[in-house]
Amino acid sequence: MGPHPAVAAIRLAVRRVLHDILTEYAANQASAATATTTPQATATATAATAPGTAATTATGSGIAAGTPAGVGATAGPGTARSPEPGTGAAGTTTAPGGTGDQGRPAPAPRPGRPLRLDHPPAPSSRLPETAAPAPVSALPRPATPASHAAATAATGPLVLVACSGGADSMALASALAFEARKLNIRAGGITVDHGLQDGSDLRAAEVASRLAAMGLDPVEAVSVRVGRDGGPEAAARDARYGALDAAAERHGAVAVLLGHTRDDQAETVLLGLARGSGIRSLSGMAAVSGHRRRYRRPFLELDRQTARKACMVQALPVWDDPHNADPAYTRSRLRHEGLPALEKALGKGVVEALARTAQLSRDDADALDTWAADADAAVRDETGHLECAKLYALPPAVRRRVLRRAVIDAGSPAGSLFARHIEEVDRLITGWRGQGAINLPGRVEARRQSGRLVIRQG
Repeated sequence: MGPHPAVAAIRLAVRRVLHDILTEYAANQASAATATTTPQATATATAATAPGTAATTATGSGIAAGTPAGVGATAGPGTARSPEPGTGAAGTTTAPGGTGDQGRPAPAPRPGRPLRLDHPPAPSSRLPETAAPAPVSALPRPATPASHAAATAATGPLVLVACSGGADSMALASALAFEARKLNIRAGGITVDHGLQDGSDLRAAEVASRLAAMGLDPVEAVSVRVGRDGGPEAAARDARYGALDAAAERHGAVAVLLGHTRDDQAETVLLGLARGSGIRSLSGMAAVSGHRRRYRRPFLELDRQTARKACMVQALPVWDDPHNADPAYTRSRLRHEGLPALEKALGKGVVEALARTAQLSRDDADALDTWAADADAAVRDETGHLECAKLYALPPAVRRRVLRRAVIDAGSPAGSLFARHIEEVDRLITGWRGQGAINLPGRVEARRQSGRLVIRQG
């Protein structure tokens, strides 16, 4: 008899993502090994194998890089070693040259099997199942770089799961622990203590203990300080992602799994719609995002109830964050009031429809972004300035993307640049009446001069 349907569904979703990660990792490892083979080693190998050549020694070296760089992702967007929000809470080694002991050539490293990985050490932080939860600061520190390199070379890349202790992330952690054992993957876990509730440090340590009991290693609980920029939800998200990014770099993880579900996707689309955002915002959360394709979301096609059911049938303890039910938070009001009202008025299937809208919007946005990137060079003069007449001839959706790229390149922070800013810059092209410079975030200004658009920091 197989597992419960809910358990089977979450495991299948995670298995697919892990296979993608392994495929990318192997391809990047092989590419890195090929790219770092020295011309001298190649020439020596050719000479040693040429007909009629007697070679008794090999000179040169082979260098294999560790975890490769690559979106980002996406942070773009494609690499195996790669920075959306949770709703409940994130050298090389040279092969010896010369001759061997018996005068035979020393073997060159095989492609795809690096001699040493060039990322930080992995910690050994598994807690005993019988131990009481330890304070965050008492968790074990990372091991040495040498031990980390040896472990990674022997057992494959490391994948972390970001776990708040809620149903979505606990179901994800259990599926990762199960599937990683069947693949050449190390699985670890990270829980983030935002410090916004009394006893949050003890709760984080308890979650870390549960992750370790699942067999995840390394496991770490990280405390963060939440600022105020952008409101409480945005500030907590920024702090969480900062912690997850740092943990991934510290442990040398190739990916971090996030437990966002189809319900979270629907909420994100509605929030973007309420803000009057463009199609990119309506596309919701990407299945792969962050720096070097770090973040993966296996559950975007599964509903929240499936994850909760999987926890129940596996007897996994779940912590329900009271902030998720607090009407002071916009997402909480949308979840408990807005979406139920929409389903009452429009019938069942609203969540599925919104998630489908997100995917269609993402496909359109990707196509428009590609068009804008190709058009960018065509609308510039020989000095690199944007020509207003050529910009005017572009479709509005493409033109605004070109303008946004130019403003960000000039130094404006992408997170502070909103649709209204780009609309004002666009009027310098489409509604020119001699108006002055447009002031933009990051002390950037856009000004029309002699038929050209000049964007620079003031």
